[in-house]
Amino acid sequence: MSAPKPQKEKTTNGKKLWMTILAVVVLLAILATAAYFIKVLIDTKYYFCKRSVKFIPIDQACDGKEDCAGGEDELTCVSEFTVNGTFPVRLLSVESVLQVHSPSTGWKSVCSEGWTAEHTQTACKQLGYTYGSVVALSCSGKLWSDFFKRAHCWGTDAEIEDWPWQVSLLQGGQHVCGGALVAPRWVVTAAHCFAGDKKLVTRWKVASGQSYLSLSGSYVDKIIINGQYDPAGNDYDIAMMRLYSPISVGDTRRPACLPPADFGLSDGATMTVTGWGYLEEDGKVSTKLQQGSIPLIDRAKCSKPAVYGNAITGRMMCAGFLEGGVDACQGDSGGPLVYFTSKNYLVGVVSWGVGCARRGKPGVYCNVEEMMSWINTVIEKTY
Repeated sequence: MSAPKPQKEKTTNGKKLWMTILAVVVLLAILATAAYFIKVLIDTKYYFCKRSVKFIPIDQACDGKEDCAGGEDELTCVSEFTVNGTFPVRLLSVESVLQVHSPSTGWKSVCSEGWTAEHTQTACKQLGYTYGSVVALSCSGKLWSDFFKRAHCWGTDAEIEDWPWQVSLLQGGQHVCGGALVAPRWVVTAAHCFAGDKKLVTRWKVASGQSYLSLSGSYVDKIIINGQYDPAGNDYDIAMMRLYSPISVGDTRRPACLPPADFGLSDGATMTVTGWGYLEEDGKVSTKLQQGSIPLIDRAKCSKPAVYGNAITGRMMCAGFLEGGVDACQGDSGGPLVYFTSKNYLVGVVSWGVGCARRGKPGVYCNVEEMMSWINTVIEKTY
């Protein structure tokens, strides 16, 4: 019969066991972290072809040539979409008057003189109702009130991270551009964010609900840029990203409202631009979300030869101070320019400009009101 081990020896053995377990856990954590950063590094340089089990340079993915077996590298790429007509339903002005368009009669307001059954069918279809489920579109009926419930945006909870529709577009875990939630599954941003080797959809994520830059976000299943986008002149500089699944709407994640037709912003109207871009020209990205109040600049002023001349098109708007001082900058691209009246409306998308906050060179934004037909059609055609 062996003698029992002393209590001191038992304690020492227990400590050794726990120290061994702790060392193994720390080692595994180090290996996991190293593996993650190695994967991120590889993903920034190469695309992995799963079927043929090989790596190809990332710039060969989405280049129009099939480098992987079965053209795997060309299947999940940024796509283009062009609107050739007028979206048949719109809201007019801040009073949110519902109008329906037909080629023969043009725009008709609900219940106006000349309103027909065909107008009713069009309105019902675009609002998500089937023709068989609706008898008539009444000015005071259930469908009319239901429409305003649906058209009501999520609110303006500005005290939660200030701007809950603001998102960060991540590629390879790095912030590249900003964007704005306009629906639980949709983000509006700039087309130029997807130039060069940035066309592979699977490399993008959308981080939302945080005021500090994040390394993680929601997966994306579609990126659609305006088919009329002109990289040389920055015209039609707008794109939309569809999330793989809808975000959970809450205090820190809420879509901004899209502007109605004939919104009528006047020269000098105060708006707000937000983002994580450079705090100064040739600086570096801010880790904390920034905001700046800037006024709308009349098109005639912005189109003067001393400012931007004929580079300003009908799809652009200028905002900022001609004397300089406050402006969007690199890293803010694609981010929201919002105007508050009864709600926060997304009126612009950060597009381009000469430098940052330079005198006589304000920021130029894609005019969202001019893009509403395209935005509505993309959402309808993609669902």
